Amino acid sequence: MASANSAEPVYLPSTVQGAVKILVTGPFGVGKTTLVGSLSEISPLRTEETMTAAGADVDDLTGRPEKTTTTVALDFGRITLNPRLALYLFGTPGQQRFWPLWEDLSRGALGAIALVDARRIEESFDVLGQLEEQQIPFAVAVNTFPDTPDYPEDELRASLDLLPEVPILACDARDRQGAYDVLIDFVDHLHATAVLEPQP
Repeated sequence: MASANSAEPVYLPSTVQGAVKILVTGPFGVGKTTLVGSLSEISPLRTEETMTAAGADVDDLTGRPEKTTTTVALDFGRITLNPRLALYLFGTPGQQRFWPLWEDLSRGALGAIALVDARRIEESFDVLGQLEEQQIPFAVAVNTFPDTPDYPEDELRASLDLLPEVPILACDARDRQGAYDVLIDFVDHLHATAVLEPQP
């Protein structure tokens, strides 16, 4: 796997025969841009803009005083999972006012990793509802912030009203290996449910 910090351009290996679109989604400020950046083997495309006073009434920064930018279109990254399969990662904006774009980004996605902040469970309901409504297979990845409570899985599942077959994974979006482990677990889940055919 190539380094995301490489100064040289990274081209898709000629052995790759298939590419899969995966959404990285979740509410505002949950770590989607960070996760895509941790996973991508290329310099990720980001559409972050500085937050201004004009958005103060619509972007709740409670518990996120250090956040100064927000994604206004998408994040894009790529990871070559094995010599034959590449994953294209599309990070969605988190605010409801960008949902028309979110719906466009979700077209053709094989699945989604839904990032959740366990300190603000209720903020995830709308995004999870959208995934269910559009019948996109997904896993929940609980992004572990320093003060994240350690809830048992069954309590999280009940709070998020998840079906038994939806995986719940722990994730530190800042940690490349941890983010990669979440991605592998999700791809294994797609294989197990026959959503993604194994590559020879």
